Amino acid sequence: MRKKTRRVIVFTDLDGTLLNHHDYAYEDAKPALARIRTAQIPLIICTSKTRREVESLRKELDNHDPFIVENGGGIFFPGDYHGFTIPESMGVSGYKSIMLGVPYAKIRHFIEAVRPEISVNGFGDWGVEEIMERTGLGLEAAAMAKEREFTEPFLIEDPKRLEDLAGAARNEGIQITRGGRFLHFIGIASDKAAAVDIVKATFAANWKAPLLTIGLGDSLNDFSMLGRVDIPVLIPHDDGSYESIDLPGLIRAPFPGSRGWNTALTNILDTIETRDCQRG
Repeated sequence: MRKKTRRVIVFTDLDGTLLNHHDYAYEDAKPALARIRTAQIPLIICTSKTRREVESLRKELDNHDPFIVENGGGIFFPGDYHGFTIPESMGVSGYKSIMLGVPYAKIRHFIEAVRPEISVNGFGDWGVEEIMERTGLGLEAAAMAKEREFTEPFLIEDPKRLEDLAGAARNEGIQITRGGRFLHFIGIASDKAAAVDIVKATFAANWKAPLLTIGLGDSLNDFSMLGRVDIPVLIPHDDGSYESIDLPGLIRAPFPGSRGWNTALTNILDTIETRDCQRG
């Protein structure tokens, strides 16, 4: 009996991966984006960005697939997504959504409590103009980045106090992860891996088919996501260096940002198609 063909899903980080680090452009990724859209391969954004930011980008990309925000803090399936049965744990208009993170108010409460001893400042302390300065985002994008639900990007004045801060955070059910530009406070039970596992299980149950998953990321906070996919892809930083990540079958993209994303994904899809043709 012929084996069931595995159905492909792509998980991707945004900043420094699908989007270039400095200008947030994705022009060089358009050929691969068009290819997976034509092939009806779901593109699952998995990012530290907020829901509002991702909603805006999905509109540009004409993307209608589920997405993961704030480093796995929340998973959002469009409410009518292909008739999928999806466990819903929080009510957000237009979505069936699953919350893995802690509420943003709890993280802000922790920051205020710890600040007399350890100087920490995050998006909740900065106005939109300061976020623009620190990130290079435009006015509208910076405003959307400030609308947080599950996590807080932050900077610590004295890096030597980071271990002390991490210990205090753990006591409150919060962990610290490192992204491309900032440290992030995030709920201890949430990360990109946990969110990817839920999305994979949901697709497998609804499709009733085996999956072939591809994941692309560039920074340490993508490591858990890359460890949960069949084909992990590491995108280099702008200077050509790679994070120190080692996984079985890891592919290192040859270029940074959207160009590397496009090249790596195109090569993988070519390989998959060739293999399927040989089997057929």
